[in-house]
Amino acid sequence: MITPILLTLKLAFWTSVCLALLGVPLAWVITRHAFWGKRVVETLLLLPLVLPPTVLGFYLLLFFGDNGPLVRYVGLRWAFRFEGILVGSFLFNLPFALAAYRETFRGLNEDLLQTARTLGASRSRIWREVILPLCWPGLMAGTLLVFAHTLGEFGVVLMIGASIPGETQVVSIYLFELVQALRLAEAHRLSLLMVVLSFTLLYLLRVLETRWRSTTG
Repeated sequence: MITPILLTLKLAFWTSVCLALLGVPLAWVITRHAFWGKRVVETLLLLPLVLPPTVLGFYLLLFFGDNGPLVRYVGLRWAFRFEGILVGSFLFNLPFALAAYRETFRGLNEDLLQTARTLGASRSRIWREVILPLCWPGLMAGTLLVFAHTLGEFGVVLMIGASIPGETQVVSIYLFELVQALRLAEAHRLSLLMVVLSFTLLYLLRVLETRWRSTTG
């Protein structure tokens, strides 16, 4: 039981880190800038919200598999490996992260940004001394939401990674296999642990959201 839990936490951690590093600037561009094809880009990024997870996992499996372009042209085989389920988790959680980050940036007081520009502050200084101090609770809440959401992933991970112990067998897949094997007592203990963990994460999320709203309000 310990190994699937640790693997799930590892997947959730790296998914959250990657989305924080890439999703925050992407959300800023989408929220604050206009460019040609913006609606098409937004639709593509939000597509996993309505796309069945198995469909996303299937195409990633084709891309990462032995006959896929990643193997053929780059020489990397990420199917049935942690790297593959990380990419799948990143893409599947991207819409949730973007929605939270965009809402945070939309709550920024434009007068503060304009005043900082008028006073000659550089872009990096504005980010460091204005945007991040005001937005960090909202950005952290979005990242925490991604972490919590990753804990329950099933379809995408199963399609790309199958169920390899220590490599791709996350909690949701392990729980499914416990139930199939009628090991219900173990399944109950694992489920109860995930309920407690999920409740804790959601409680922290609500605390951060309240702090962000008090900051921007």
